[in-house]
Amino acid sequence: MLDDGTSCGFIALFMKMKVFLAVLGLGLAVLITGCVKTVDGRTKAAVPFKKDKIVGRYERSPATVFEAAKVVLNRYGKINAENTVTRSYEARVDTRNVWVKVNEIDPKVTEVVVQVRTRYGGTDLDLAAQLEKEIALELVNMK
Repeated sequence: MLDDGTSCGFIALFMKMKVFLAVLGLGLAVLITGCVKTVDGRTKAAVPFKKDKIVGRYERSPATVFEAAKVVLNRYGKINAENTVTRSYEARVDTRNVWVKVNEIDPKVTEVVVQVRTRYGGTDLDLAAQLEKEIALELVNMK
């Protein structure tokens, strides 16, 4: 007896399902990797929904904290951009992208936010915490 052709319909359905699942997987991959906002107000392609910032507050003027951050970033890496209007830096430390922003909370208290992302958009909280503590130590040395 010859093949009646009914088994071909199952194979075609199976192939369509494989293509659908591949497209769905690709769509999810695009949704998972997105954009994150950096502390200097820009956006960067990275993995969202992960903590990537460390915040410290000091009883110093914004200009002093901004200068201490500059010294630390030059010591550990290379500053790529400096914005004196928004008091922010963009730097590279090893293979990491680093952003530092200095905010005046009130006349006596200044906040520094350190954000670190890896080359592929992951986070490095250890480096962010280290840089934030180095800024604090530099403020002590600047007395």
